[in-house]
This record gives sequence, C-alpha cells and structure tokens, in this order.
Amino acid sequence: MSATSDESAPAGFTLLRLSQPGSFIEVNGPLFGKREENRLVMGFRVEPRHCNPANFCHGAMMLALADMLIGPGSEFELQSGRFLPTVSISADFMAPAPLGAWVEGRAEPLRMMSSLLFAQCLITADGLPALRASGIMKLGAPVSSVPAQPDFRSLVP
Repeated sequence: MSATSDESAPAGFTLLRLSQPGSFIEVNGPLFGKREENRLVMGFRVEPRHCNPANFCHGAMMLALADMLIGPGSEFELQSGRFLPTVSISADFMAPAPLGAWVEGRAEPLRMMSSLLFAQCLITADGLPALRASGIMKLGAPVSSVPAQPDFRSLVP
C-alpha cells in the first residue's frame, strides 16, 4: 500500500491535491478529504514521518491539519469566496495519535465579521478526541486570485 494511495484512507476519502509540488502540505501530507453534506472532512493516516520519537503524531502535524480545517474547511462550508489566512490559532492536545491511526477533523465556523472569521475544529484519532483548536482567520483576497487554491467542491458527497 502506497502512502499516497486512497487505500491508506477510509472509504469515501479522496487524496487532496492542495498545492504546488514541493509545498508544505505536499511534502508533509498526504491529506485526504470528503464532503459530508456542506462540510469538508480532512484527514490523514499517521506515518513514521509524522511521528515524534515516541511514535505518536507530532503536534506540528496535528496543528497543520487544524489550520487547514479552520481556514479552507470554513470557506468550504460558508462559501465566502475568500482566502482565509490565519491570524491566530490555539490548540489543546487531548490525547496522542499513535503511528497508524486515522486522524480526521471538521471545521465549525462560529462567526464571520467584516474582516475576520472565528472558527474551531475537533480532530480525532481513530474516533477519539485528540485535539481541539480555535482560530481567527482574516477575510483575504478572493479565492480565484490565489495561485493554486484547491477547489474542494469537486469532492463527491
């Protein structure tokens, strides 16, 4: 089984092509996604390269997923048409995600103001809560003007 194959994800998830080759997510992923009605679910299988010396998923990888969920996940649900760069993110680690675990999460947009979005997410590891994060995102440029901005709408529900 290839680390970037759809077989490393649960049924219904598709490999996400999020950015240019060699960029952060391309190098640190792979990330998978699926539609759940009007929500975007993102996840990944914990591989050795994601782990700390104790063979648990490194916190930085968990935060990278939280950042992707809070920004693009909120845009997917709200259909704001805006790129949502991170202003602030805070997280609480609730439990480790061991090597081989399936890690996934969903964004929950809380409030959109004229220039900011407040949102949160819960990330689970094999179905158990592992990380809770909240973030503030800036309402940035139109998504159409951001190079290589992924279009998640093509994900099959």
